[in-house]
Amino acid sequence: MKIMTKIAAAMLAMAVIVPVLGAGDASAYSWTRTLSEGASGADVKELQIRVAGWAADGAAQTYVATDGAFGPGTKAAVIRFQKAYGLTADGIVGPATQSKLNSLESSDGSTLNFDFSEFYSKDGSGFNNGNVGAATVKENVRRMMYKLEAVRKKAGNNSITINSGFRSLSHNAAVGGASNSQHTYGIASDIVVNGYSPTGVANIAKSSGFSGVIIYSTFTHVDSRVEYPAYGAASYYWP
Repeated sequence: MKIMTKIAAAMLAMAVIVPVLGAGDASAYSWTRTLSEGASGADVKELQIRVAGWAADGAAQTYVATDGAFGPGTKAAVIRFQKAYGLTADGIVGPATQSKLNSLESSDGSTLNFDFSEFYSKDGSGFNNGNVGAATVKENVRRMMYKLEAVRKKAGNNSITINSGFRSLSHNAAVGGASNSQHTYGIASDIVVNGYSPTGVANIAKSSGFSGVIIYSTFTHVDSRVEYPAYGAASYYWP
């Protein structure tokens, strides 16, 4: 998995006397202020993306709006995040919480336990040739990664395998996907969580801001369709 790759890369970097970037270095998001309820701005929106997987305590048809306005929903998600990582659970995003948020970030914009390449279309298209442009797909995947980081944490840090992430239109057609499949926008993944049944994964996903959850025999489909009404599937789809 990705964490082992990063450990190996770090060891190689030290061997050739190249500095290894930490959570507080230039690769991390530059939080310039403490955030709390009532704040607004681009940094609040980034916060919302990063705590989106902490939308609820249990199964609930809700998500963290990424509107840049720090309201009660954002505060509740921050508190859940803080509790999960052993921080002071006050809903205030100061240096300790910001450092923990940055520890889940990679310098290439991906996250600690996931690589963009894990979500590439299986036909070699990367993030190209979908229902939206590659840059949009990549940002959609980045946001999904943070939700999946929450799923992983809730599953006891057990590893997650991405069976299918983004699909190009041609690959989607080849596997029998609907023409407007959420996979073609980069907001869906078919996942396997080590040690969990597909139903067990679905139960975790329902607390993690996913509005599309489908249980298959060997994997679980998750997507964020309600947050992207322009993609054509704006209602919850849960088992």
